[in-house]
Amino acid sequence: MRTSLLTFLGDSQGGSSPVDAYVRDLRAARDQGFDFAWTVQLPWEHDALITLAVALREVDGIRVGTGVQPIQTRHPMALAQEALTLSALSDGRFTLGIGLSHAVVSHGMWGIPWDRPVRRINDYLDCLLPLLNTGEVDAVGQTTTARGQVRVPGASPPPVYLAALGPQMLRIAGRRTAGTLTWMAGPRTLAGYVVPTLLAAADDAGRHAEVIAALPICVTDDSAKARTTAAEIYAVYGTLPSYRAMLDREGAAGPAAIAIIGDEQSATERIEEIRATGVAEISAHVFGSNPEERDRTRAFLRPPQALPRSNPVSAD
Repeated sequence: MRTSLLTFLGDSQGGSSPVDAYVRDLRAARDQGFDFAWTVQLPWEHDALITLAVALREVDGIRVGTGVQPIQTRHPMALAQEALTLSALSDGRFTLGIGLSHAVVSHGMWGIPWDRPVRRINDYLDCLLPLLNTGEVDAVGQTTTARGQVRVPGASPPPVYLAALGPQMLRIAGRRTAGTLTWMAGPRTLAGYVVPTLLAAADDAGRHAEVIAALPICVTDDSAKARTTAAEIYAVYGTLPSYRAMLDREGAAGPAAIAIIGDEQSATERIEEIRATGVAEISAHVFGSNPEERDRTRAFLRPPQALPRSNPVSAD
């Protein structure tokens, strides 16, 4: 099972700009031995794709992905242009994670309907995937249409992951994409529902797909305080219907019950429980009450074969 980081743009603070802060933190993650970082696009934060373009140009030796980019704010031709450009400028170090966001965001903030989600994502993929893979598309859908070409010299098609929690969305992810990136799904839900549903769909389609499980993680000696912190940081995810359904399936009262919290031994046991579900990767959103806890957590999560760079290349 691989290990990666899940980052929110708002996690990176300080410096002359939020983009500079993100670049600094991505470089630090690379120097600590991590080779992949997923980045969340929240509707009120600065643009993730522009930020990743700068970061990929400035920081070598680490891959990045959107975890995830909402499809409503970008036509598939525009997103294909951006994704292929990111792939070209990074020598293929970009992965595209997409999703439908939530009704409260799509309809409530953007005024874009959130009905027929299965139809919408299938129409969108009918447009996006040919553009990424061949540079051409002629797709007329009920909710999305695209006709034309995208030409980005030097670009390789980035892997596409679909955020999926409902059974139909999981089957689409298994049949049509590289897999899914989950959030707030615990080991019982992963083992008994998410992983088998997605893998069965991929197997039926004769292709490979995988599950990446993103979870909050804090390595600490003060578990009670960390759970209080988690309850505060992640409170909103206990109210959004798709995540609430995953928490209910797990039998978890709230996001703090899903978070991996405890000392190194306890965290190892929880991660081994996640490994046993069959996920391909655990993506950690590192949190804590202070910088020492966050540093301790990253040191714990660093892949065992990875060694921190003692002399980072200053030119990147």
